[in-house]
Amino acid sequence: MIASSAAVHRIVLDGVAAVPASTVPATTGLASTGLASPGSAGAGPTAVGSTGRLVGVSLTPNAGQLPGASQLQTLTNGIGGWALILALVGMVVGAGIWALGAHSQNYQQSFVGRRAVLVSGLAALLIGAAPAVINFFFSTGHAVQP
Repeated sequence: MIASSAAVHRIVLDGVAAVPASTVPATTGLASTGLASPGSAGAGPTAVGSTGRLVGVSLTPNAGQLPGASQLQTLTNGIGGWALILALVGMVVGAGIWALGAHSQNYQQSFVGRRAVLVSGLAALLIGAAPAVINFFFSTGHAVQP
């Protein structure tokens, strides 16, 4: 649908108004498309650059700037402690089931106990390594340059 006025020709596509690119500054990167949304000129830190990427966006995580950050850290440490205790319980129970299954010649019981021991050990490994893994992936992602 095309609407016309004396001052500016407006083109309406799917209910979104667009203005000719000749009225939009070339710094927005939308002038080359021929159309731009009316509010796109000078949109501030999220303006689209000439390469089509967002310009001026950054992230510096700092949990200390949020209220309740120390309580959240304490809660996370407590949950990690409980998870390690549960992994220990799972390993002890699994080892007991494994031993009973092996002594009674019950292959299924022995297999279930062995699996419980391995899963509990892997859970403890993941709980202990979780902060290092999260920090590794964050630093790797933060090192990516646009």
